[in-house]
Amino acid sequence: MGAPILLLLALWACNGSASRTGGDSDRTEENSSITAAPFSADSAYMFVKKQVDFGPRVPNTAAHRAAGDWIVGKLKGYGANVIEQTATLTAFDGTPLNARNIFAQYNPAASDRILLLAHWDCRPWADKDPDPAKRTMPVDGANDGASGVGVLLEIARQLSLSPTSQGIDILLVDAEDWGNDGDEDSWALGTRYFVENPPVAGYAPKSAILLDMVGGEDARFPREYFSERNAPALNATIWGIAAQLGYGDLFPTEVESAVTDDHIRLIEAGIPAIDIIEYHPQSGFNSRWHTTADNMEGISKETLKGVGETVATYLKSRE
Repeated sequence: MGAPILLLLALWACNGSASRTGGDSDRTEENSSITAAPFSADSAYMFVKKQVDFGPRVPNTAAHRAAGDWIVGKLKGYGANVIEQTATLTAFDGTPLNARNIFAQYNPAASDRILLLAHWDCRPWADKDPDPAKRTMPVDGANDGASGVGVLLEIARQLSLSPTSQGIDILLVDAEDWGNDGDEDSWALGTRYFVENPPVAGYAPKSAILLDMVGGEDARFPREYFSERNAPALNATIWGIAAQLGYGDLFPTEVESAVTDDHIRLIEAGIPAIDIIEYHPQSGFNSRWHTTADNMEGISKETLKGVGETVATYLKSRE
């Protein structure tokens, strides 16, 4: 994803223009009891590790192809109807990217659908690495990419163990991270292709939840500006569930960043979408972001559990 747009956030915070109209109708009451849905942090962690073990999942590489095959196999094994969407997309630098979106549906006939998504590709170069000699090396993407996929694969595993009548879609998008700072349109190419070429005619989920960098140690997930502006009720519900489950410190309620990410493409297509993404008010994204240190050493089972259990419990609350 691109760098946070702090100027927009500052202006919004000053004029108070974001509306919460309708937010209370979907808000979980703070004094109500809630039972956490099943979610295994150990399983999610192993899903993250398996992706990293393939090597950097950079488009056009053998590691990318092998990891994609493995992800498709896991989703099919967990009972999802899987559609692979392939396309050649052009990166900002002219590189043709052999992209592959992986779209998995549970109960595809259900009309009321929710979309869960994450990107599964890796940054092709570690341009934020403190060592200049490493800035042309690809990124392992343990947190930035694999963590969101790992959480969603564990949710898919749980859906296979306890089937639901809900319409639940899992979208793992490609070509998100081959972007250029200063060019907002160069990011999230796979998601743009998905909304412009839906694999299911007339596809229109009720809402969408994006998971990005959801496995880092000492992470925190404040509300993101575009999410709060476009889907305040969903934001309120997710953060309310997190608080009830004891993850209030992990999910502070402040709005602290405006991030160019996959959810923007969905919002532009008229789909209410939110982004659960790590952000720190003083330092920004995770310190390992776009560096060669984005490896398994920075992955926390506790963070994976907090995010995964919150999203899984939200899904359970909709039944």
